[in-house]
Amino acid sequence: QVQLVESGGGLVQPGGSLRLSCAASGSFFAINTMGWYRQAPGRERELVATITRVGTTTYADSMKGRFTISRDNAKSTVYLQMNSLKPEDTAVYYCNADIHSIRGIRNSWGQGTQVTVSS
Repeated sequence: QVQLVESGGGLVQPGGSLRLSCAASGSFFAINTMGWYRQAPGRERELVATITRVGTTTYADSMKGRFTISRDNAKSTVYLQMNSLKPEDTAVYYCNADIHSIRGIRNSWGQGTQVTVSS
């Protein structure tokens, strides 16, 4: 069974930085697009950023210039570097990936990691 496991969340002051990681484990052939989404209390889950296998990235407008998504295909890991964090960035951040395994291509989610931006 394929799993996505996030790490790196926590409490940070406004203006600070955090780096999230998400590693895929289990048996699979390849991982296509990977991404990060977030969900704040009382709000719908929203896109943060995505990255294709060859490194093409997309960002939500509010994250451009502050967040950077990257991946290490050899480690089956995607990262999210978050700088200049604001209180409104507080949310649970979820990793997402299209994973090609013996069961076909399935979209998978991690369990989420909490990011809290507060003084």
